[in-house]
Amino acid sequence: MAEFILPKNSKILKGRTHKNINTPKDPKMFKIYRWDPETNDNPRLDNYEIGQEKCGPMVLDALVKIKDEIDTTLTFRRSCREGVCGSCAMNIDGINTLACLKPINEIKGDIKIYPLPHMRVIKDLVPDLTEAYKQLESIKPWLQNDQNNTQQKKEEEKQTSKQRAKLDGSWECVLCFCCTTSCPSYWWNSEQYLGPAALLQASRWINDSRDTKTKERLKELDDSLKLYRCHSIMNCTRSCPKDLNPAKAIADIKKSIVTQK
Repeated sequence: MAEFILPKNSKILKGRTHKNINTPKDPKMFKIYRWDPETNDNPRLDNYEIGQEKCGPMVLDALVKIKDEIDTTLTFRRSCREGVCGSCAMNIDGINTLACLKPINEIKGDIKIYPLPHMRVIKDLVPDLTEAYKQLESIKPWLQNDQNNTQQKKEEEKQTSKQRAKLDGSWECVLCFCCTTSCPSYWWNSEQYLGPAALLQASRWINDSRDTKTKERLKELDDSLKLYRCHSIMNCTRSCPKDLNPAKAIADIKKSIVTQK
């Protein structure tokens, strides 16, 4: 029987508890993953109690409150607070989502917050997305048109409503990588499999009527590891905070490859 031994400093330990000095009317406890690369300490779960009466409705509001009022060393990404930038992606109550879109009152009991799973952690709730962005770059996420600039029209390249509608369900992606980091196929094949987020972006350009490199894009994706490691587990679709369907987009890419041959 195989035995797997984890590094001694990989076990998550019980951390510090930060009780609210003033007894809040509506207390809420947050258990947050903490890890500092500058020390050799194990990661830990710190407890923070806040009063909801003086906090915004979303989990991100609570994190900002904790950082501003209780523990300034807490590290996480955030930017728009409107679900547009994808910066505050993290695992909240066991589900990958955006902290700015996750209401506190949807979660019963203590709220556990971890960084996106199966990614290297830079610090606390900040994952290292370097490889994910390299994979995104590999699908060339920009419009490719082989016409010379001198031959192009001076006006914009127009689309019909039907052509434009083919982009719906893919252009809304904010590249938070909640889908990619929820995919078991990506967990075990992250060096070769592109993952749901990159493939959803690929489908966006494959379906764009203004792009003239559709065949080349499909040929590049026709690979047993890049594309076909998707087994339609559907975790990606369930975890997408924008209610998109990466699994369907991947299936459509596979269908397009077959019909092109």
